[in-house]
Amino acid sequence: MAARHSSLLFFTSVLALLAPLLALDIENLGRLKANLDEIINLHSHKLHSDEDGKNTQQSRASDPLQTEHRSWPKDCSEVSAGSPSGVYVIQPTGLHPIVVYCEMNATDGGWTVIQRNQQSTEITWAESWSTYKYGFGNVHTEYWLGTEYIHQICKQKVYEVRFVIWDAANNTKFADYNLFSLEDESQGYRLRLGTYSGLAGDAMTSNSASTVHDNMKFSAKDLDQDTYSGNCASSYGGGWWYSACYSVRLNVKGGITWGSLCNGNCKASAIFIKPASYC
Repeated sequence: MAARHSSLLFFTSVLALLAPLLALDIENLGRLKANLDEIINLHSHKLHSDEDGKNTQQSRASDPLQTEHRSWPKDCSEVSAGSPSGVYVIQPTGLHPIVVYCEMNATDGGWTVIQRNQQSTEITWAESWSTYKYGFGNVHTEYWLGTEYIHQICKQKVYEVRFVIWDAANNTKFADYNLFSLEDESQGYRLRLGTYSGLAGDAMTSNSASTVHDNMKFSAKDLDQDTYSGNCASSYGGGWWYSACYSVRLNVKGGITWGSLCNGNCKASAIFIKPASYC
């Protein structure tokens, strides 16, 4: 009887500690295959005074009130400088908390990663409009954050974007645009880019009407919004801002392309966004 009582007390204590975490509504936790124990800012600590007046550390994750009323960063630019890169909870204005990968090492840090892909990806990328809308993949390896979430993040401030391309020789090249936004779903998540700088080449705002991506609506295999007579997303393997059809193709299995830098043989890609530095 005593052993059963002791086990019951232990089980109850564990549930009490887990309750605030289980109650935490992180919208895309399952879709991006994230675990609660690897979310960096879920397990941050705060100082408090004990009865003797000494400072001790208490896990915020085990404090129901702290977890329930916590103020999450609105994007990765609000994560404390010096924090490591990794998985974080953010809460853009008007949304439930979501998980993202924050890149804290590249160029002053604070970048919210909205896409990552590798040549050896296990993701097919041939997903429906609704799957692209709310995201898929693995936040640690290859993933798409979700066009709706990207749109909601970019509503908060004026954002810039960095496209990171690892070319066929695995050299890292950047393409930066000083403005980045997506219109809402009723406007097809149309892409708006600013002025280019970088060494990867300006492949997104090319002068060719048939390969430009700036000002294009997003297309998926089951929702064709490109300017081509066929369906670029269906023909070329993944959702993207196609025209007729592309000079850039990042959301694809085994054929990552960035203009003349690498045509189908790029090693990897990533897309980072953060509030524009001059705003």
